[in-house]
Amino acid sequence: MNFADFICREAIRADLVSEDKEAVIREMMTGLKESGKIAEDQFESIVTAIMKREELGTTGIGRGVAVPHTKHPSVDQLVGTVAVSGSGIQFDALDGEPVHLLFLLISPPDRPGDHLRALENISRRLRDDTFCRFLKQSKTVDDIWQLLEEADEDKYGM
Repeated sequence: MNFADFICREAIRADLVSEDKEAVIREMMTGLKESGKIAEDQFESIVTAIMKREELGTTGIGRGVAVPHTKHPSVDQLVGTVAVSGSGIQFDALDGEPVHLLFLLISPPDRPGDHLRALENISRRLRDDTFCRFLKQSKTVDDIWQLLEEADEDKYGM
């Protein structure tokens, strides 16, 4: 599975303004809502589901990365977005460090394979230090999208 299969380019946030976990999730979700990927009347329900998932254990996996995610019946296919925070966000990450790169995923409950493949793809790509460094330095949506496309083309040797 490639980033292009589930990341909504129009929802990418190159410079997050929010400073805490829930506000960041809301900011990323707003991008998905504005791009038409999630229904406006499902916004709060999805945010609640993501926050409940965070209560089970942080999705701040360390090395400046978080992957908030949930399964929700209002979506009929896997959808996601990416955000970058220059200043970093306290996200209760496993290593205690601020988070700079966020990948948010929402998938239908009846498609667990897609959900797992997307998480695996993100995890594999984020193990590459060069990819992460370039992503953290991205200043525009176009920069981020180009890096995702390059990762999909295996230009980082992953």
